[in-house]
Amino acid sequence: MSYEPPTPPANLPTEIVNTLNESEPERLRDVATYAEALADHKERETRLEESADQEEVEERPDDLPDDVPAKATITIKEINDNRYYYWQWRDEDKIRSQYKGPVNPDK
Repeated sequence: MSYEPPTPPANLPTEIVNTLNESEPERLRDVATYAEALADHKERETRLEESADQEEVEERPDDLPDDVPAKATITIKEINDNRYYYWQWRDEDKIRSQYKGPVNPDK
């Protein structure tokens, strides 16, 4: 019985398809993990850019530290199976973050 390899997406460049086809399974899993993380990062950057482009700036939240801009949004990061709130904003071409507190302060 013969198994056919998966068909790559039509919009994937040939050089990438060739490189992936020549890779070992462990390398392919590393590429998949990296690609997923990179996609998440780029989506987050796009959301931050879109929110920074909004002309209307909402009233400054009471718990917003002085060194965090009013355009900052709250994101959740998971570190060692614990979830934390962070203020996050764009500063020119960089994404900045500042710790806010735990999602579940009782833990």
